[in-house]
Amino acid sequence: MRTPISCAIPALESFADAVGHAQLADDLGYDSIMLSHIAARDSFTMAAALAMRTERVAIGTSVAPLYHRSPASMAQTAATVDDISGGRFRLGLGVGHRITMGGWHGQQIGKPTVEMREYIGIVRAILAGDVPPTGQRWASNFSFMGLTPRPDIPIYQAALSPAMLRLAGEIADGVVLWACPSQYVRDVVVPEVTAGRSRAGKPLEGFHILAAVPSAMSHDRAAALAGVRSELMRYFGLPFYRAMFQAAGFADDVTAFDAASPDVGAQKLAISERFIDHLCAIGDDTAVRDGVQRYRDAGVTNPVLTAILGTDFEPTLRAAASETATIPSSLPAGTSSAFGPVENH
Repeated sequence: MRTPISCAIPALESFADAVGHAQLADDLGYDSIMLSHIAARDSFTMAAALAMRTERVAIGTSVAPLYHRSPASMAQTAATVDDISGGRFRLGLGVGHRITMGGWHGQQIGKPTVEMREYIGIVRAILAGDVPPTGQRWASNFSFMGLTPRPDIPIYQAALSPAMLRLAGEIADGVVLWACPSQYVRDVVVPEVTAGRSRAGKPLEGFHILAAVPSAMSHDRAAALAGVRSELMRYFGLPFYRAMFQAAGFADDVTAFDAASPDVGAQKLAISERFIDHLCAIGDDTAVRDGVQRYRDAGVTNPVLTAILGTDFEPTLRAAASETATIPSSLPAGTSSAFGPVENH
């Protein structure tokens, strides 16, 4: 392929469809398939299962929250999935949100950047066979017995805020972005990540910037818009995403969304087509490819194609691939949902 492109397996589709999409992405030359960790299937279990059904494509979490596994458990899980996949695993980690981490896992987010730094430091040390450092929140004396993991399993960090973006540049191998309009990538993400790399004495070159591109090769624009708006509802209700939308130049959308409450239908319509067109790639195959290119032009090194609720993901995968293999269509026409997780900070 000309440049890397990845895709996210729709979180709410059947396992059979997930296998079909993963195998298609493998055949089409996608760089990686990413698996979200929302209130559906466990992303690590899915990664292990799909690793057994694919041959070349990398498999990653995008993203797993810190607070549902200890650093030792996370390192052990990552090493296991990496072993099963033959060295194709990428570990995507995120802080999450207070409402979900508290309500789902009974865990409290304290100091996000401090806790992320400590957590990744311990995971890296365990994978490398070193003595894990002791931090304010996390500590471990775990070490592997009878298994030598790949010490350089790539670790991608989810980020939204400038502080978390700088941290990703400093300590991670890449950053994972969800629901980020391309101009936010250009104006905020790239400068802040660059600052973090500079702080660590590292160049930006070689650092991976992955951004979700909600996409649909569809001539039914109204249906695609409805699907996007249904998905975006959750993001417009989360503080970290709201702040990012405002910083990206869409404060009017946030204001209109709030003003329309509690009418859910009106709130969906308050999310403007202008916002959606900056965020998504919707239309014919050229429109999909142009939407992906918009993110590359903004500084994304590995766009992540994600499905839009109510649209068929297979033709979208084919449209976005730089080189399309000649493969018979094997997936039934249907719907795909959930274009990304909500575990970023």
